[in-house]
Amino acid sequence: MTDTNEKTGKGTVVLAFSGGLDTSICVPILKNMYGYDRVITVAADVGQPESEVKMATDKGNLIADKHYTVNLKDAFVKNHVFPAIKANALYEGYPMGTSLARPIIAEEIVKIAKKENAAAIGHGCTGKGNDQLRFDYIFRMHGFDIVAPMREHNMTREWEIDYAEQNNIPIPVKKSTPWSVDENIWSRSIEGGRLEEPDYHPPEEIYHWTVALKDAPNEPEVITIGFENGVPTSLNGKKMNGVELIVSLNKLAGKHSVGRNDMVEDRVLGLKARENYEHPAATVLITAHKDLEKLTLSRAELKFKNMVDDQWAELAYMGLIHEPLYHDLNAFIDKTQERVTGTVDIQLYKGGLHILGRTSPNAIYSMDMVSFDSTTIDQRDAIGYSKYFGIQGRMLWQLQNK
Repeated sequence: MTDTNEKTGKGTVVLAFSGGLDTSICVPILKNMYGYDRVITVAADVGQPESEVKMATDKGNLIADKHYTVNLKDAFVKNHVFPAIKANALYEGYPMGTSLARPIIAEEIVKIAKKENAAAIGHGCTGKGNDQLRFDYIFRMHGFDIVAPMREHNMTREWEIDYAEQNNIPIPVKKSTPWSVDENIWSRSIEGGRLEEPDYHPPEEIYHWTVALKDAPNEPEVITIGFENGVPTSLNGKKMNGVELIVSLNKLAGKHSVGRNDMVEDRVLGLKARENYEHPAATVLITAHKDLEKLTLSRAELKFKNMVDDQWAELAYMGLIHEPLYHDLNAFIDKTQERVTGTVDIQLYKGGLHILGRTSPNAIYSMDMVSFDSTTIDQRDAIGYSKYFGIQGRMLWQLQNK
């Protein structure tokens, strides 16, 4: 891989930009290796720390020909996080975060690429991960050529760090701690370096949202989450918008070490990868939401919705938000959520999350009918039902055991 300063008049390329290692070195590479005349960077604020948004903005303004920073927090929560809560969205057991944010980022980049008459859109994804597919899916849908230097030149992280140093590009990683972090309001993922070894014990330094168990408070804390039509609307009785509620809950639950995942995950390409995640608010809200559904949805709805939720999560993980089935599933899910209104009481303690109670005006529940001390239901009515219960299995057993 060698640089060339020869310009070929390729015009403008718009680059999905985070300010991290991969996207930072993409700026000179797109000019020197690919011959684009202008590189426009786009950073999206989906709830990462303000310092990271500022870093990406300052760096984009410094090294690119033009830079955009777009605030997508509210739209991300409304259009992607809330549907994920309604769908109890877990992929292989963890609340997704990065995958939920990629489509809205990609669609905003498309808008800017069209505005700037760009010839292509670039990204810093590797050829081994999932993000390349999530971005490419949206970009190709709008007819853009895609430039992905890391994938196309088979770059290694060590080569990238050396290239950044040679080109005087400030980067947030070094060879001794080459963690790759992706953060948004819903989730924080950490990978790379020795974290790629499935038996490596991750150092506490990789975690920023959740404290170590030993540092969590010695007293449990009880909180109450309020839902309206499947969407969380209040914390401890205080009405909040989505962004406020998630930010508050991330701090509150993270303080109790709630919301960590260290797992081996199956990527879309079929590769297994060791991943570390933090998602305190997501853990609490999805757990509470799923519990409230058990009070308000029928047995048949719950059984079928489990399959729907699983399929929804797989499509969202792949970033296939324009797959017709994705819209079909959302239509079913939204219909079920019309009754998922109420509150859930939760205890947070030393990494544990325990449901203490729940209430809803739409509860399919009769304390009178279910009580052992009530005679509203005549227990004798069950005798006839019991006689026919499992009759075919009983008959077959009796035939086989004559």
